[in-house]
Amino acid sequence: MSKRALIMSEEDNVAIAIQPLKKGDVVEIPNGRVVKAAEDIPISHKIAIAPIKIHEPVIRYGSEIGYATCEIAQGQWVHIHNIDAFDII
Repeated sequence: MSKRALIMSEEDNVAIAIQPLKKGDVVEIPNGRVVKAAEDIPISHKIAIAPIKIHEPVIRYGSEIGYATCEIAQGQWVHIHNIDAFDII
């Protein structure tokens, strides 16, 4: 299985796609876990590696980048349509 996404910190609840992901693609994450893409995700966009509840922080590179505006399931695309992002998205 090739590397399809990067996680930069153990605190992250999203990974960054390093190639376009198609619905059903399997993404390896640390500790031998895998996440299946729930939808197509463009390159350099975020995929949830764990469920994120509404109003919970979205964490990338070990820092909060915004808050979920709805429930985000593991494997879903995380972007401006489902988070209230700080200026650094």
